[in-house]
Amino acid sequence: MSISSSLNAGVSGLSANATRLATISDNIANSSTYGYKRASADFENFVISDTRGAGIYSAGGVRASTSRLIDEQGALVATSNALDLAISGRGMLPVTTAVSMNSFTGGQLPLMMTTTGAFRPDANGILRTESGLVLLGWPANADGSIPALPRDTGAGLRPVVVNANQTAGDPTTAVKLGVNLPATATEAGAPGTPLPLSIEYFGNLGTSDSLDIAFTPTVPATGASNTWTMEIRDSAQNGAVIGEYTLVFDDTRATGGTLASVTAVSGGAYDPVGGTLALTAAGGPITMAIGKPGDPAGLTQLSDSFAPISVTKDGSPVGNLTTVEVDEKGYVIATYDTGFTRRIYQIPVVDVPNPNGLITLDNQTFKVSPDSGSFFLWDAGDGPTGAVVGYAREGSATDVAAELTALIQTQRAYSSNAKVIQTVDEMLQETTNIKR
Repeated sequence: MSISSSLNAGVSGLSANATRLATISDNIANSSTYGYKRASADFENFVISDTRGAGIYSAGGVRASTSRLIDEQGALVATSNALDLAISGRGMLPVTTAVSMNSFTGGQLPLMMTTTGAFRPDANGILRTESGLVLLGWPANADGSIPALPRDTGAGLRPVVVNANQTAGDPTTAVKLGVNLPATATEAGAPGTPLPLSIEYFGNLGTSDSLDIAFTPTVPATGASNTWTMEIRDSAQNGAVIGEYTLVFDDTRATGGTLASVTAVSGGAYDPVGGTLALTAAGGPITMAIGKPGDPAGLTQLSDSFAPISVTKDGSPVGNLTTVEVDEKGYVIATYDTGFTRRIYQIPVVDVPNPNGLITLDNQTFKVSPDSGSFFLWDAGDGPTGAVVGYAREGSATDVAAELTALIQTQRAYSSNAKVIQTVDEMLQETTNIKR
């Protein structure tokens, strides 16, 4: 019995070390594979009999168990492609297969995870790797905001699509006026000539229109009125008046030259707290900042010159897509040749309670299992997750020097178990010879 158990123990030792050799060879073969997670083999002994004083002992042998160390991270390697993505910390990128996406008819795509990927637009603009992994994200609204979507399901995830021939415009929504009006124009005897100012704005369809503003001074019989009428016309509405306001300026020593009051004659109301006018242009609402009462940064009435000191606005004409990048929060940012930038997707970071319990698939991908626990979709950098890093790939987690050392140990252990089998064979041969 003991001799037979020794033979079985030697055979199990050969099998266990062969398993360990397989993990080592897999690790070394993938030492240059981006995102590869190292495989590990652990040995566990079998105990058949452990009775004290029995005078006999049966060898139980050894059993090998393998695992994938998914929570070990490789070093980040810089690249020249903006859509080479990695995670600097815990978490993974949500992906699916191109085959699954081609058969997708709505609902929820099969969710897989990977720590890194080199994504490129295909013929349809879908970001995917050469191995067929499609990057998933949450589509942004037209204004760049991300809708509230469930975090414990992938139902809201969609393939990230970037069309090279994509165009977009940025409508003007805010204008800030910094204009000085001549104080001498409101004195008795002044000509009362309106002072014009035209401001370009961009409509919802990318068209270029203008807000034509006329400042008309109120000329009194004597003294100075310090009062103006501001009339705003919209060229997109054939010059229709969209706002008329009476401006009164302060002439005291402390705040002389700043707005004292604004009265709406027609059009949107004036907000004294924010110092803004609510205008309704053909392309939609526009907020015009003219300054709060007593604010020297808005409209002023000083000296004898008319000077548009600072006129700023948002918006841009229609532009062509030039670049697409992913920031550390996972936002996919599209940049156009007009300088306009817009969020088009957000890529969440997937995390599970036990990463080492994930099921390992081809192409350095993983999926959830009962051992890993349920996944949760985090904003990158929130909770336990790391930031999304563009222009980078995660290198292999293999330490070649450590694997070669383990290779030597495994070879010696395998040879030793083979020697045990050879010795048992010789002893059995001697037992057979007793009969002769």
